[in-house]
Amino acid sequence: MRLVPLGVGDAFSARWYSSCLALEHADRWILLDCPHPIRKMLAESDAGVDLDRVEAVALTHLHADHASGLEGYGYFAHFALGRPAVIAAHPPVVARLWDGHLAAGMERLVTPDRPAKRTFADYFELTSLTVGEATEVGPFTIECRPTRHHIATTAFRIHAGDHSLGYSADTAFDPALIAWLDEADLIVHETNYGSQHTPYAKLAELPAALRAKMRLIHYPDDFDLDASVIEPLVQGRVVRLGA
Repeated sequence: MRLVPLGVGDAFSARWYSSCLALEHADRWILLDCPHPIRKMLAESDAGVDLDRVEAVALTHLHADHASGLEGYGYFAHFALGRPAVIAAHPPVVARLWDGHLAAGMERLVTPDRPAKRTFADYFELTSLTVGEATEVGPFTIECRPTRHHIATTAFRIHAGDHSLGYSADTAFDPALIAWLDEADLIVHETNYGSQHTPYAKLAELPAALRAKMRLIHYPDDFDLDASVIEPLVQGRVVRLGA
């Protein structure tokens, strides 16, 4: 399994793209979240793929720094690829995805052969994730778990082949969530300011063995990368699980 951090920054970053991960197994790809400009993020990374190779987006939540690229993803799949854009998500996460996020830019599409009104199903296909169950998405098996955040958000455990990845998504510090993620081979955990994010100091107090299998993402621009006792992900650089 290969992990490519397409973006590592937070919503206010002037240095990095917004946090987003590309995950590959057996030459098949999914994205964890989809900020804008997703094709440029892919092109500038070491992933070596474009959206035509992406089979699905596993969506953690609807904040724009994680979901602003979904309109482009949907339009590119519709016009350039001639297929629906697959989104895998927990139903509470996507409850307002169309009416509260995408419809303003996508519900009217004027073509000669049909009425202008469009719906979610004209562009997208939803694969529902269920807490406590594993769902197959391409070659990956995804489990989800709610996090502590402003809006409905889920963390993921993703398995493929002999390896697994745990992704915290956006969350307040939550020892129970970290214990759940610790069942994976590698943990990608957010850190940032505010009560609904995880302070670096809390993660730095974790046992050394746990910190060794953890990588940081969603860090602010002033985060001291060199001083961190937990390795930060580097935007665009491939991480190989099991290497």
